[in-house]
Amino acid sequence: MANFLYRLGSFSARKARTVIIAWVTLLLVAAGLMTQFSGTLASSVSLDGTESQDVIDRLQSTLPEVSRGQGQVVFHNPNSAFTDQDRAAIELAIEEASAITGVAGVIDPFKSAQERELQEQELISAEQAIEQGRAELAASEAEIAAGQQQLPESQAQLDQQAAELASQRQNLEASLLEIEAALAQLQAAGAPAAQQEALQQSQAEAIAGLEQVSAGEAQLVAKQQELDEKAAELAQAETRLSEESQNLDSSVEQLTQAGQLLALTEGYQSLSDGGETAIVTVQFTVPSNNVEKVTTEAIIELFSELRSDELQVEFSQALTSERGGVMGPGEIVGLIIAAIILFVMLGSLVAAGLPIISAVLGVGIAASITFALSGVIEMNSSTPNLAVMLGLAVGIDYSLFLLNRHRRQMKVGMDVQSSIGLATGTSGNAVTFAGMTVIIALVALNLTGIGFLGLMGTMGALAIALAVMVALTFTPAILSLAGMRVLSKKERSKIIPLEDATHNASEEAAVKPGIVTRRPFMASAAVIVLLVIAAIPTSEMRLGLPDGSSEPVDSTTYKSFQLVSENFGEGANGLVTTVVTMPEAVSEDELSGVQVALGEKFMDLENVMAVLPAAVSEDSKTLLFQVIPEFGPASVETEELVYDIRGLESEIAADFGADLGVTGISASNIDISRTLAEALPLYLGTVLLLSLLLLILVFRSIVVPLLATAGFLLTIVATFGTVVAVYQWGWLGFLFGVHDPGPILNFLPTILIGVLFGLAMDYQLFLATGIREAFVHGKNPKDSINHGIAQSRSVVVAAALIMVTVFGGFAFSHLTLVRPIGFGLAMGVLIDAFLIRLILVPSLMSLFGKHAWWLPRWLDKLLPNVDVEGSALQNERKQARTAANGHSSNV
Repeated sequence: MANFLYRLGSFSARKARTVIIAWVTLLLVAAGLMTQFSGTLASSVSLDGTESQDVIDRLQSTLPEVSRGQGQVVFHNPNSAFTDQDRAAIELAIEEASAITGVAGVIDPFKSAQERELQEQELISAEQAIEQGRAELAASEAEIAAGQQQLPESQAQLDQQAAELASQRQNLEASLLEIEAALAQLQAAGAPAAQQEALQQSQAEAIAGLEQVSAGEAQLVAKQQELDEKAAELAQAETRLSEESQNLDSSVEQLTQAGQLLALTEGYQSLSDGGETAIVTVQFTVPSNNVEKVTTEAIIELFSELRSDELQVEFSQALTSERGGVMGPGEIVGLIIAAIILFVMLGSLVAAGLPIISAVLGVGIAASITFALSGVIEMNSSTPNLAVMLGLAVGIDYSLFLLNRHRRQMKVGMDVQSSIGLATGTSGNAVTFAGMTVIIALVALNLTGIGFLGLMGTMGALAIALAVMVALTFTPAILSLAGMRVLSKKERSKIIPLEDATHNASEEAAVKPGIVTRRPFMASAAVIVLLVIAAIPTSEMRLGLPDGSSEPVDSTTYKSFQLVSENFGEGANGLVTTVVTMPEAVSEDELSGVQVALGEKFMDLENVMAVLPAAVSEDSKTLLFQVIPEFGPASVETEELVYDIRGLESEIAADFGADLGVTGISASNIDISRTLAEALPLYLGTVLLLSLLLLILVFRSIVVPLLATAGFLLTIVATFGTVVAVYQWGWLGFLFGVHDPGPILNFLPTILIGVLFGLAMDYQLFLATGIREAFVHGKNPKDSINHGIAQSRSVVVAAALIMVTVFGGFAFSHLTLVRPIGFGLAMGVLIDAFLIRLILVPSLMSLFGKHAWWLPRWLDKLLPNVDVEGSALQNERKQARTAANGHSSNV
């Protein structure tokens, strides 16, 4: 490999312009592809197979409109309620926003408030109508009761009269019979007519009495009919009253359910009680991750025109997440500091500029390819930032390693072309090996089975690969063009002929004992104690995703989040979407009752502010609820609420035979964080095993790899501790823009392990190979440690400082997702390079003495000889020069 790289470096130096033109052409092609094919970067992360994602997938078929994205525009009048002019302007903008391409609809908060007020008024009117109906029913019941009470009395009177008439008829009929008998006797006896006339008059009177009785009976029949009709009417009225009572009871039930539903939503509104703050919800035609940037920009531009001294307009995270690009002021400042470090180290503007030019070239190509792929691959917004971050830091360092070797060789009289080839074959070999370790660690992120994380690792690995290729080809080419200018004037004046360079100043310094060999126990103990203390916060690490409260305080996203929290409650920023799938369709008559029963179950849970029955599927089987928590989406209380809702699954299944699902920002964060946490031990174990095998192969030792791997593990937990202290606890938050501490970025631990592993192995290689070389060439263990550190310390310190400044620049990024990554990487490099690699590992090696390089003979025979530093190439070139010098002398 060293010989191949030597030839590659020499070729690049000879064909410098051709190599540079090829790289610039590649950059232009990549930029063209980016312009042509770049797509929309996702503002949030999603993970297939999680419970929350499964719910979203089901909703796309049952309630497709719910799976669409939405953003919020918050209006606020700091002095008073909105004026009529404010309302008119906002409502006009809402109408115009509805016509923007990609917008499905816009919810008017003023109309929503009016509709709710109308519902409340209708509810009051309905209650009054029901009370009036109750009064009328009571009056009717009283009348019917009075009528029913009179019926028996009337019937009794009729019965008495009928009895009296019957008695009269009986008496009259008896009298008539007697009269008729007496009259017949008189007639038979031939009684005088006068005597018969008296009986005949009595007979006539009896017949008249019977006729009166018959008339009375007829009247009684008529009265009985009237009484029967009245009884029938009372029975009908009673039946009708019963029906009206049932209808009234049904209306009361419906009214009660309507009141209960309204009560469930009482804690949520889009217009504040004082009328000074309003939320306009913009609904998109596609999910949030697929919303075109031109759509969000059009919305922001439209509503921003309403800003004035009296009207504040702010936008939620869904509308602003992709504005700003990958490089902000913080990143640029970090790059400038890195350039200053290079200038101080190298003493030449030309030399200081070369690593930065090389790094920017590789980063430009990597970022362009990443953005071009975003058009065909769903990609998280932090993916290109990670590629840029790694590409800049590693690109500068790898070019610096070659440049530093090249400058050192030129100082002792080696010509430019030969020095470039040898630097590429030696330091370039170490760079290649180091780059491969970082690439392997990043590509291994795919082992977690988490798509977006594997993609981040793959794109980061691409940036590292390009950084290595640029360092091995572009850097030699540009060094060739720079010539002697990579040395300062002072350094050029002190160049000595190659044949006179008999010793190296660093070798003299190497015999001077440092603290790691003079006080190894004290040095190692101090580092271990310090890092264990730094690691303590790791035990309380809570994973999640930042919400709007984590954005810079002067950003519109933060202001929007705070306005919503202050006027509507923190939970209004992150609703918990709850889906209940019934076994059968719910009828229209039963729907309100089912919604109330389910809504009250959710409302009875702790930390719930309101429950909104949001939607019902066309088949009436899927019921959607929006549960509004009392606390923000990233809070511990909301996380517990998600678990509490899911805990109702068995109860709802028993009561309704239904399935329960929960999704939304908080639920998705919980599921993704849990999945990442579960995958972390496997990934960490893989990395640690890889670390051991790699270091055993390179250093042909058992103890050194174990020490280096243990040091890496200590770096990880200490780095996690510092991240938790700053971003979760808020310590020194004023320095890093942490004003509202929250959970740690859920994929940060995995990213830190992958990246820091590769970088830790880089520093271990550059430091420990010099130590091993000195030990193999006969120096005692302590002298070899001093020698190796002295040989590599300056370049490792400079490289580490550059990485810290570049990563540190991203710690002040304008992008919330990027800041903790930059901080974690900066702290990890700082801890690993300066405490682990320069102090802890060498001091422990000093304690082990010669046993640090012990290796079983059988294993020594099995392992191939890996010449990372290109020692064979150095000896070969040295022999070639010696032979050439001897030939010249003979001539």
